[in-house]
Amino acid sequence: MRHPGLAALVLVVGLLLLADALVVNSSLAELADLVVRAAILVAAGAALAGVASLALRRGGDLWRRRGDPVGAVLVIGGMAAVLVAGLRPGGEGAADPAVGWMVAALIVPIGASLFGLLFVSTLAASRRSVAARRPEAYVLVGVAMVTLVLLLPLGGTVGAWLADAASWTLLVPIGAVLRGLLIGIALVAAVVAARTVLGIGGADE
Repeated sequence: MRHPGLAALVLVVGLLLLADALVVNSSLAELADLVVRAAILVAAGAALAGVASLALRRGGDLWRRRGDPVGAVLVIGGMAAVLVAGLRPGGEGAADPAVGWMVAALIVPIGASLFGLLFVSTLAASRRSVAARRPEAYVLVGVAMVTLVLLLPLGGTVGAWLADAASWTLLVPIGAVLRGLLIGIALVAAVVAARTVLGIGGADE
């Protein structure tokens, strides 16, 4: 089911931000900044709603004794610990040292473990792709090897050269690809929104 009102909103916001990027106008810049701030607030509200929904879901699992009770306790306990550390009287919110300690001592190691698992799974997938002799697999493995070489923790002139090469690679070719993807996605979203608003396209299924 289509939502022409939402599509029109996306189209108007996109055109407004595009006009702000192309035209130098203080009033237009203020309006675009207001729209961006409103979008940030909406995203923050959606994130809070998602966290609250997760807490309610895990709490319901504990109450009804279903699912994984250990996982539910860990999720709810972690949420409660961060909330207490950030919202306690005299606390500094997200900048509180207790919150920073939790991030450094708990969240960062967990994230490192997840990335370690991702590395192993990616390595296995690359091995299977190379065994299948797919051209994209050779490109993937080659780029991964170059990236590993550029990120080697070396000192001296060689280390400085590798660091400069890594920065250039991130800013120029990779940045160009990412910007191209974002522009393409934005154009597709604008076209779909315009088609929805104008009623162009096939009937709803």
